[in-house]
Amino acid sequence: MKGLVEVIAKSLVENPDEVVVTETEKDDVIVIELKVGPSDMGKVIGRQGRIAKAIRTVVKAASSKSSKKVIVDILQ
Repeated sequence: MKGLVEVIAKSLVENPDEVVVTETEKDDVIVIELKVGPSDMGKVIGRQGRIAKAIRTVVKAASSKSSKKVIVDILQ
């Protein structure tokens, strides 16, 4: 999942070097934290959060075969 989020984020932003994705696993939950540069934050979130919602939907679909819940957090 980490790789998927990283590929999506790097394709959206102007500074792919500033993209940092971390994955933490606790019990039945996988938390993926996405950090991008301040100038690229709007590109990852999108108008009214549409891009962020789309990223979460793709990750949820990719993780549907596993029994773990995946949460994608976008951090500043």
